[in-house]
Amino acid sequence: MNRLTDLLGVDTPVVLGPFGGLSSVALTAAVSDGGGLGSFGLYGYSPQRIHDTVAALRAATARPVAVNLWMPRGDEVTPDTVDATAALDAAEPLFARAGVARPALPAAFLPDVDDQLDAVLSARPDVLSLVFGIPDAGILARARQRGIRVVGTATSVAEAVALDAAGVDAIVATGMEAGGHRVSFLRDPAASLVGTFALVPQVVDAVGVPVIAAGGIADRRGVAAAFALGAAGVQVGTAFLRTRQSAATAAHRAAIARAADTDTVLTRAMSGRMARGIPNEAVRRIEAAGEIAPFPAQNWLTGVFRQAAAASGDAELLSLWAGQAAGLTRFDDAADVLAELRAGVPA
Repeated sequence: MNRLTDLLGVDTPVVLGPFGGLSSVALTAAVSDGGGLGSFGLYGYSPQRIHDTVAALRAATARPVAVNLWMPRGDEVTPDTVDATAALDAAEPLFARAGVARPALPAAFLPDVDDQLDAVLSARPDVLSLVFGIPDAGILARARQRGIRVVGTATSVAEAVALDAAGVDAIVATGMEAGGHRVSFLRDPAASLVGTFALVPQVVDAVGVPVIAAGGIADRRGVAAAFALGAAGVQVGTAFLRTRQSAATAAHRAAIARAADTDTVLTRAMSGRMARGIPNEAVRRIEAAGEIAPFPAQNWLTGVFRQAAAASGDAELLSLWAGQAAGLTRFDDAADVLAELRAGVPA
């Protein structure tokens, strides 16, 4: 046991990265049943869907589970405050390739975050992890009253210090190598691109809570390195995303399997926020057009053709999120990934 396993009630200090839109009950339960902490991303989920998801997780595993929410940064747009015409025009060839009509703006891009938080606290998962911000004292107090651990996420030392001062139970220090969104909240993500090797030991030195290393970790060597840097555990996304238990399409999993260290890019094309993934036709066309709507309008817009592409297996229209360690992924079963990672944990 170590500080993190004691805190979270798990056997192995390995946390599944929460995937917004790509999480599955099967993968979350597999990691939790294997002794790690399975996580499920609730991005865009309605309160009722949150209740249903936590209930499904409880039915699938008796071990601790985490759910993840995105905090508001304050720069989010709404359908009545954004003109997405130029971005929609730029995406016309992608709508056509997917065989879908150009969409009209919805009534809302996302559910209300306060309603989502209420639903999570009511559903009582074991752990609530948060990205893009700092939970206020009220959220932390309500979580503790319900026995829920709260984990924050930092891309810089300053963010980690702010999370520690707020009173979170643990901090994920996520380096620029990580796949998916750069979850910076104090500065623009482009000004917060610190690598895992530089970030983790500085965060460990600066905060008092357990630190979970993330970014560029896909095998036992990365785990061992994270512990050598002072981390109490690791969070791993891409290696698990490649497994058949994830909600990633077969085309997405195949793209991860083919990827090498230089095959990912940071782009705002697919969501309006900076994220790391494997470039494809959608990314190239949108970036060439130079018309990207602010978040979450762009994410909603691309979601229209992404949903059709997922059904047809067209990888050129998907958000192929993956980290720089994609070339180190080897397994298509979550149990094998967990066993590999566990082998790097110090005895």
